[in-house]
Amino acid sequence: MQSLLVTGGMGFIGSNFIHYWKKHHPDDPIINVDLLTYAGNRDNARLFDGQVGYQFVQSDIGDEALMMKLMQGIDVVVHFAAESHVDRSIHDPGHFVRTNVVGTQILLEAARRGQVKKFIHISTDEVYGSLGVEGAFSEVTPLAPNSPYSASKAGSDLLVRAYYETYGFPAVITRCSNNYGPRQFPEKLIPLLITRALRNEKIPLYGDGLNVRDWLYVDDHCSAIERVIEAGVPGEVYNVGGQNERTNLEVVQSILRLLGKPESFIQYVADRLGHDRRYAIDSSKIRRELGWAPAYSFEKGLQKTLEWYVRETEWCARIADGSYRVDKEADHT
Repeated sequence: MQSLLVTGGMGFIGSNFIHYWKKHHPDDPIINVDLLTYAGNRDNARLFDGQVGYQFVQSDIGDEALMMKLMQGIDVVVHFAAESHVDRSIHDPGHFVRTNVVGTQILLEAARRGQVKKFIHISTDEVYGSLGVEGAFSEVTPLAPNSPYSASKAGSDLLVRAYYETYGFPAVITRCSNNYGPRQFPEKLIPLLITRALRNEKIPLYGDGLNVRDWLYVDDHCSAIERVIEAGVPGEVYNVGGQNERTNLEVVQSILRLLGKPESFIQYVADRLGHDRRYAIDSSKIRRELGWAPAYSFEKGLQKTLEWYVRETEWCARIADGSYRVDKEADHT
């Protein structure tokens, strides 16, 4: 048995990770730290309220004194908490630096002083920049971020590396491709498409719709993090990808087809500033060294995602009625 501190555990990937971990490791105690900003949904992990071995703490990871206190007796930190919406970072880059860079440093220092046994830093393929029509990002690809968001994540990655190199701190970095699945706040492409299509509303699509992303079902990401916790080597970086490259247009068309909606719902809008053309992940290292492989094809994962959104009508209704603000355009990261 080991104790976990999960940051950002009310967000999309963090909450899915807690559900995954509790299913496979029910006796492991978890502290879930989340500030509950616009994308942190209290309902995402409410199931665990009152359960022995689960504690929710509403707090900013920048609260140094509290982070120091919470680290006592923690074995593993899984650090999801981050501002992640590219469009928001363009309008307010300072906020992203404070949360993603300064917040990560405070968390690292608290974990180091608390003698945490392993620190898993969840990063993104966006730190690598943009690809042409061929090739894929590997762990040795130079960092070349193109948005304030990805630059702030690259900065946090470098701090994690520095803590390993300087202090011998047992930190590991994972960089994932685009996640999708249940509980995702609908400013991101797939949940925005689903919720709008279900309401028979127009679907905004940046530029020509031909930007390419590698899609990773969130449960596959969670299983990869599990393997990194179990066997990941401190100081290493592991790329996690689904090997499911699709253009944004193909994603929209797939969702409309599965929901029986017309393609006339698509509304092309002006492209985003600094919009990277293509991301693709080479995840051969984690496959080879840790024995991980995704279990979901894009089609299978998308079907499960659609079923969840159709079934969870109350969750979607709270989004639609303004309980959580939905931007007019999707974040096609």
